[in-house]
Parts: sequence; structure tokens; C-alpha cells
Amino acid sequence: MKKRTPPPADAGPFAAGTAAPGAIDADPWTDLRRYTAARLALGRAGASLPTAEVLRFGLAHAKARDAVHLALDAEALQAALAADGCATLRAHSAAADRASYLARPDLGRKLAADSAAALRAQADPAGCDLLLVVADGLSSLAVERNARALVAEIRRGLPAGWTLGPVVVATQARVALADEIGQALGARLVAMLIGERPGLSSPDSLGLYLTWAPRPGRSDAQRNCISNIRPEGLGHAEAARRLWWLCEEARRLGLTGVALKDNSEGALPGAGPPLALPAAAPAPDTGTQDKQ
Repeated sequence: MKKRTPPPADAGPFAAGTAAPGAIDADPWTDLRRYTAARLALGRAGASLPTAEVLRFGLAHAKARDAVHLALDAEALQAALAADGCATLRAHSAAADRASYLARPDLGRKLAADSAAALRAQADPAGCDLLLVVADGLSSLAVERNARALVAEIRRGLPAGWTLGPVVVATQARVALADEIGQALGARLVAMLIGERPGLSSPDSLGLYLTWAPRPGRSDAQRNCISNIRPEGLGHAEAARRLWWLCEEARRLGLTGVALKDNSEGALPGAGPPLALPAAAPAPDTGTQDKQ
């Protein structure tokens, strides 16, 4: 417990050792705040939090709510990706609007009928090795701040012998929507870049979900996830490197999910070859759907 310095003899009415009204007691862990955005060492004013900390909490909560409700500017994102040299397509889930999307997660996991038909009509008969789907998810802010840079890093790291499909920009989307999109476009692997559920210190975190042989009915156990992609978390270049490592191993084993462990650290320079992964049977379809 922090020890309080005794007051001087002439401290007046506060000579008994009580703090002056409105004084803030600093927390001895304050120095730790330089290392994290987590809410610690907030201090106190009497029995309460300092007003400044209460206001900061309210601001963080408002940012998180805004990230969930703010609509993604899909047209602007498509234009930005096109300027980077990407072919793009649009997709929309069966959720007609944001309110439906938030109240009915199941609607966000399947394509609207017209969107499904349009994708099938535009599909390349040859398919592709990897299809990127950029989706608003639960934080359009995460997509606006990180998706373009991550797509650029993924394209920059494209290994020899791999083909990329067009980038699909999906709205009112949950993770499982990528399964139907990937199947419609004949993708052998699909990677969904999606806004993660906002935290009070991270309203702009992007998640990446990789699925082998996408089709409706895939479960979370059959995906690999790379999360917290943002400048303050996992950098774009590192996320792209990990994705391509997982893609190479997924193609070698013919699966993704719990049977594919991320040993990509072994691929770092000077760290030696990556650990060998044992062959394993694909995880059974359980019918369990993602929580995104």
C-alpha cells in the first residue's frame, strides 16, 4: 500500500492527514501506463475516479460505438484499391441494413440472392489460389484505416506460382460470408479481412480469417485467424508474412484450422527452417458458425 507523507505541523485544518478536497491521489503504478493503452493506474479522487479518467472512458466508449455503427464507404474503398491496381467486386449479405445486421448475425453469414448471382456470373472458370474479401464486420473504422495497406502488403509478398482473385468488398458481413463468396468465385483459399469487435482501447483492429476450400457450413475450427492488425498491434507487413506462411502450409496439407498451427516464427531470418507439421485429417463439419 502506498504510504502518504505526514503533513507539516502547520498544515492547518488538514493536519490530521486527510487529503484536501478535490486532491487526486496518484497511483504508484503510473509508470506502467507508458507501455500499454489498458486502463490501469487511474488514480482516485476520494472514493471515485478522477474526472479526467471518467471523461476518457466516455470518449473511448463513444469511439467503440461509432466504429460499430458507422457505415463503410465501399465505393471509396473500391476506388482506392483500383488505384493500387486491384480488380474489385462488390458483395452484400442478406442483412438489408445495419440494424438488421446487428440484430440478426445469421443474415450476415449468407449472401443476398442478387449478390450471389452476380458473383457467379463474374467468376473466372479457372478460379484462383487465394481470394481476398474485405468486409466491414463490426468496425468499418478498422477497414478504412488498415485494409488498403494490408492488401498492398499481401500483393507485394505474392509467392511464385500463386494466383490472386479480385478483391471482393463485402458489406454487412460476418466471417462466414467469405465461405459462400469463395465458393462462388472458385477460390482454393479465401482470406477475409474484417473489422473486429471494438475494444475500449482499440476501435480500429482488423482481423484476418483464412479458410481452405471455402463453402457454406465451414466452422470456426476450420479457419486460422490473425488478429489485432493495426499500427499499434500487429503491423501490416508482418500480418502479410504470416498469412503467406499459413497459405503455403494450408496448400501443402490441404486444410486450415485447428490442425494447422502457426509456426511462422521459424521462418524468420536466422531462426532456421519452419517446424514440420504432421499431416492431419480435416476437422469435421460441426455446423458451428463463427461469432463475428
